[in-house]
Amino acid sequence: MSAADRPRRAVRPRDPEGRRRAILAAALEVIAEVGVGRTTHRAVAGRAGVPLGATTYYFPSLADLVAAALAQAHADLDVELGTWAAHLGDGTDLPARLTRLLCGYLADRGRALTEFESYLAAARDPELRGLAMAWVDTLRQVLTPLVGDEAARSVVALLDGVALQHLATGDPFDTALVEAAVTALTTRPPGR
Repeated sequence: MSAADRPRRAVRPRDPEGRRRAILAAALEVIAEVGVGRTTHRAVAGRAGVPLGATTYYFPSLADLVAAALAQAHADLDVELGTWAAHLGDGTDLPARLTRLLCGYLADRGRALTEFESYLAAARDPELRGLAMAWVDTLRQVLTPLVGDEAARSVVALLDGVALQHLATGDPFDTALVEAAVTALTTRPPGR
């Protein structure tokens, strides 16, 4: 068979940014499944369907890969918190609305686990603290105009605790309990 008669292989266009995004998406999946401490270049490359050398080309160290993946997760979360702000509107029926948003957030277990993995990673690596604080700071900024800074800080702490307990125990999400707690935190007199 001559060269002209051989079937031609499809030529895939080079897409370095697409490959980088695929590696980051795979890294987030691996982090959600096994945690930051057990994430490896090899596991990410396997999940992304790319050669091992591709992960190290884009992210020379594992710390670079993890930091970039967590930064992507937080960028996605910023977009979601913008949606939360729109749903919360003027704060009418805030406890019920906020509880529904948290319940929806927890429905994507992998995403929620990744957020808590970023907290744990930040506890060990001060360079990651800014990423971990992004959730806290952004959610507080969304809530402060509706309930004031003190109550916003309390509600963020409550939501973190509820989310962590739900993820750790697997217990059903108790909507009524969360609504009651948010109500208590947002209706108490300032300074009490």
